[in-house]
Amino acid sequence: MAKSLSSICNELVFKKVFNDYFQTVCNFIYLKCGDTAQAQDLSQEAFVKLWNNCAKVPLEKAKSFLFTVTKNAFFNEYEHGKVILKYRNQKRVNINKEDPEFLFREKEFQQELTNAINKLDPRDREIFLLNRIEKKKYREIAEMLDISVKTVERRMHTALQSLRKDIKNYKI
Repeated sequence: MAKSLSSICNELVFKKVFNDYFQTVCNFIYLKCGDTAQAQDLSQEAFVKLWNNCAKVPLEKAKSFLFTVTKNAFFNEYEHGKVILKYRNQKRVNINKEDPEFLFREKEFQQELTNAINKLDPRDREIFLLNRIEKKKYREIAEMLDISVKTVERRMHTALQSLRKDIKNYKI
């Protein structure tokens, strides 16, 4: 029995979906991770999952499926990285000869900052990280995300307000 031309299980349809969405998915996840290789890996994994679930995913839901799978895979990797970092930091604290109170307060602040950033609305968090971590200007962010500079300013303001509320000693 021939596979339908509207089914992702059809190799020609899958190739078209791949050609249409691979770069878009890569760009989307690159904004979150900032690493081209990681973005490509996560995107490829999403297409593998799409192929493995081709019978369950309707063609019109393929794009949404790819973005969701890629985003979830990134957050899973991110959480795993935090666990590794926490283990390394605990190991480093045991070796480090600095003032234990300073190390405790530094670790506490880092955790508080990470929690506050994770609580931000995803759009606000993305703009905050692009501006404060990747040092992008508002105009660059607006072009990257295809939104107005005013929208970037509003979201950045909202993010900073939220961070000030969540972190006692946060300075801009």
